[in-house]
Amino acid sequence: MVKLCSRCNLSCDYCYVYELRDSGWRERPRIMSVPVRERLVFRIAEHARRHRLDRVRVLLHGGEPLLAGPRVIVDFVTAVRRALLGTGAEVDLALQTNGVLLSEELLDLLLELDVRVGVSLDGYAEAHDRHRHRRGRGSAADRGSHAGVTAALGLLGSARYRPLFGGLLCTIDPANDPVRTFDALAAHRPPAADFLLPHGTWDHPPAGAGGDGVPYGAWLCAVHDRWRETGRPMRVRLFESVDALSRHDGGSSSEVLGTVPAAAVAIETDGTVAWTESLNAVAEGAAHTGGTVFSHSFDALLGLACAPEYGVGSLCRVCRECPLVRVCGGGLRAHRFGRGRGFANPSVYCKDISTLIRHIGARTDQ
Repeated sequence: MVKLCSRCNLSCDYCYVYELRDSGWRERPRIMSVPVRERLVFRIAEHARRHRLDRVRVLLHGGEPLLAGPRVIVDFVTAVRRALLGTGAEVDLALQTNGVLLSEELLDLLLELDVRVGVSLDGYAEAHDRHRHRRGRGSAADRGSHAGVTAALGLLGSARYRPLFGGLLCTIDPANDPVRTFDALAAHRPPAADFLLPHGTWDHPPAGAGGDGVPYGAWLCAVHDRWRETGRPMRVRLFESVDALSRHDGGSSSEVLGTVPAAAVAIETDGTVAWTESLNAVAEGAAHTGGTVFSHSFDALLGLACAPEYGVGSLCRVCRECPLVRVCGGGLRAHRFGRGRGFANPSVYCKDISTLIRHIGARTDQ
């Protein structure tokens, strides 16, 4: 995950970069400089060559990566492709955006560069604008971004640009109608959609999480049923991963499940290398590796004492003894934190995830 820009033009109240426990973004450059980009490209090629990788995935992220400007995007993408030519590795380039800056001019550029585009959309207008606001003055309702995002999706879904359409990301809010939310996403005919749990911990739980109820689990169950009854019109990584793991027929591609270590690192605009950014929910600096693209290779970072522990052995006793652990993997590492026990807890979403796993299992058996 390459943070070409460390700022954003939206102010989303659940954002894991700007609204949670880590405020390191305030000290970082707004745009990744040429020296940092050059060193990062070297590290990517070094890693691909050392491990004889067949494929490398580079995700342009932020903040809002389009704020970096076309020149920075062109220069970086071109440099990555050139550097990997001699390694034998294919490179998949993608960009994750809030969508409001997408235009025909930018999409033509991304088409020429062969960079796929993922867009964040939380559903229908009321649902989306509940949290995803444009920066500036005025009420949150007046600063809603839904109209701008759906206009951009109209362009992205057209025949010319549809080959670029990577999918949609939707952050869950149980206050939003799950069926209406799913239908609003499906209306854009995305090839894939992902449903994200808002990040939090036992010490700072998201609204409704960690209690006696299962608001997120019930919401996801309703979405799952709608997905099935409409003929699964797009891929949903979470549902497909639960199904595959339940049948011992594959692994997980969803970050909601903690079955495997995160296969990505984040490179900040100053060259700092961070672990999975969900750890921003834990504490100031919790995602830090202690290294930069100037001081460490990606392999060397894995040897640092701060490297996160993964696998069943890193889980608390409650998780290790649970029959669902082979599917959920204990949930996302950040969501286990708190109660004075570090990460030695079940996920704050344990009951919700368990509800979804059992629900999908029951439907699969029918």
